[in-house]
Amino acid sequence: MVKSNFVGRAKECKLLQKCLDSKRSEFVAVYGRRRVGKTFLIKEFFNYSFAFSITGIANATTTQQLFNFDTEMGRQSHLTFDGPSPDWLHAFQRLRQHLEMSKSKGKTVVFIDELPWFDTHGSDFLIALEHFWNAWATNRKDILLITCGSAASWMLNQLINNTGGLHNRVTALLKIEPFTLRETEQMLKAKHCNVDSYQLAELYMCMGGIPYYLDAIDPSLSAAQNIQELFFEKNGLLNHEFHNLYRSLFKRHDIYEKVVEVLSGKPYGLPRAEMIKLSGVESGGTFTKVLADLEESGFIASCPALHRKHKHTIYRISDYYTAFYFRFLAGARQNASANWMQMTDHPAHRAWQGYTFEQVCIDHIGQIKKALGISGIEATAASWAGGAEDQKTQIDLLIDRRDHVINLCECKFSLDKYTITKAYAEALKRKVTLFKEATKTKKAVHLVFISTHGLNRNSYSDMLVQREILLDDLVV
Repeated sequence: MVKSNFVGRAKECKLLQKCLDSKRSEFVAVYGRRRVGKTFLIKEFFNYSFAFSITGIANATTTQQLFNFDTEMGRQSHLTFDGPSPDWLHAFQRLRQHLEMSKSKGKTVVFIDELPWFDTHGSDFLIALEHFWNAWATNRKDILLITCGSAASWMLNQLINNTGGLHNRVTALLKIEPFTLRETEQMLKAKHCNVDSYQLAELYMCMGGIPYYLDAIDPSLSAAQNIQELFFEKNGLLNHEFHNLYRSLFKRHDIYEKVVEVLSGKPYGLPRAEMIKLSGVESGGTFTKVLADLEESGFIASCPALHRKHKHTIYRISDYYTAFYFRFLAGARQNASANWMQMTDHPAHRAWQGYTFEQVCIDHIGQIKKALGISGIEATAASWAGGAEDQKTQIDLLIDRRDHVINLCECKFSLDKYTITKAYAEALKRKVTLFKEATKTKKAVHLVFISTHGLNRNSYSDMLVQREILLDDLVV
């Protein structure tokens, strides 16, 4: 059913097709970061054809949501009803009547988009949804109910992990992730946008693999010109995206924004205790919920330390757009950085490229393992910080392998081939030595160098680097 020109989402489409072909009613929950393409995926897969579909309204009252439902029912159904729906139990009863009149071949598909927005304070929405599914849909074999929401915490806590009448009712779960570099390249090629791997990576480091953002790229412009147009021009699509993004997802958006702002100043991340101290948010249930919500929504990531010691877990921004916003757009920074075209050799630009490329590598650990030839070997990606008081060092990506090897990954983003100088070679040797001494590991420690265009081979690289991985190896 999916269109032939559809980019990516092969696994998701396979699962949707499985639900469509099954011999029972299916309840699918779809969630993921806003703008990641959840709605587009569902609509494209089903060719925009549903027995009934509706989208919730942000910040609306129960009365307004019910009016929205009745309007859609009037537009999509041949049935007529006396007066508006007084509550959700009546509304779902009307949906049931409408579906019973449906003459769909195979599955009768219902799509409820932005489901969390329907669950307004004091409404009976969840009770009605529960009754609709448990008392009617499960007694049939032909219902495919697809629910979708950007508020990941609501989807997880209220629906997927529901402890009441909807407990274990979801039959299929789809978390829609941002595109990888490879999928991003495929989407840009489908738009006839020809960029080399360097430009591809720079676009990715600004906006991540978010289809909505990528779709705004103008094929006639270079990567730098697109960044200028989308982020820095007054009416650029992504100039004011930050506040729209967070305020549409979180009721107490100011707390969430404060937490990511604190993390934005620490590109290599912070432990929980430091985040509490710097953000001013009290420790406890609220802060725990904020962290969980941000992580589930794809804005931050928890990076486990080597050996998985929870107290050493580091949190860092994982959403590329959020990191870019705080680095170059927030507050007075925008005035200082208004012309992206003139920032190519600026120290702030190079620093941003450096630590953001490390995040790209972390997000493509599967591709790194494939390049190392260890896809089939059990391995754990982690970070590490330690050493003596006067000789601290940090490793942002290491791969602890079951075959008694630890790969220390050094990530460098550069316009040309990278040269390891004598001073840098000494720093690398010191880093490896400090790691071995502090961890007392008995495993072999191999240095892996990941860069955009590779290394200029010299005596230092030959002595230190066991394996070399190129940016092109991540675009697979």
